[in-house]
Amino acid sequence: MPTSPQTRSTGWHHTRNTEKHTRRNDQEEPDYSVVSPIPEPKPQDVSISIIAHGPYRVHGDVAVYEDVFLHNEEQTHMEYHRQRTIETHPDEHGDVYLCRCGASSHKPFCDGTHEKIGFDGTEVADRAPYAERAELVEGPIVDLGDDQRCAYARFCHRRDGDVWNLTEEADTEELATEAVQGSWLCPTGRLESINVNNGKVYEQHFDPSIVIIDDYEEGVAGPYFVRGGIPLIGVDGHRYEDRNRYALCRSGSTQNAPFCDAMHINVQFMDDDPCWDGEIGPVDESFNDNPTL
Repeated sequence: MPTSPQTRSTGWHHTRNTEKHTRRNDQEEPDYSVVSPIPEPKPQDVSISIIAHGPYRVHGDVAVYEDVFLHNEEQTHMEYHRQRTIETHPDEHGDVYLCRCGASSHKPFCDGTHEKIGFDGTEVADRAPYAERAELVEGPIVDLGDDQRCAYARFCHRRDGDVWNLTEEADTEELATEAVQGSWLCPTGRLESINVNNGKVYEQHFDPSIVIIDDYEEGVAGPYFVRGGIPLIGVDGHRYEDRNRYALCRSGSTQNAPFCDAMHINVQFMDDDPCWDGEIGPVDESFNDNPTL
């Protein structure tokens, strides 16, 4: 069975002096016991399977949305805005095929263009569990896991600093909350804020869903943000570690297939999101910007 992402107790690569944040014996320990549960959908219920040099096959009751992200009005952090719900029309098997090569004329759906262009979708990403790949940044209230898988979405930059500095310097609940905000909105799952007392990971609850995200300020279309613990199955049948958040490349340009590595910016990948015509929807309330610590 895949390792659950809800606790991280072994395998970390420490990047900071463990004595830096030693507490005094008489210092009151904060109660950070409320951690949002991560759904555990069964593979036969919902899943994403990677087709060899072809699309992603999405099986089951998985909603698909399109969001755009940009700075909030105060310019203090990024936020997601809901653009539209995508009508998927599953086939008789309950499957939907999403483009992976980036060249479909019917994005986000596959139209067979991958065969015409000779798309190479070979999976090359490290399959080791998150805790074996990630480094640990230690802090006085929360720690931070970082596995370096970056989509350049910039949610890690907040009003009072970036999530790494906030983690190390957060000696108040306000700053610790901001550190969690900067990590749990990251679409790739690169960043995880961790309770220093019990090792649990702060995660939002998501129903199994896929959010197509576009970067308004960079002027490019981004990856598929997969939420809610949807199992990911490789071409060879390998089930990747279950994650509450991960980002799959849809531009066909990643060098870390199947995951996004921000190459969509380099290739100036585009789609038909209404945002490119200046239409920005309301803030997406399925994302929680107020974690409870």
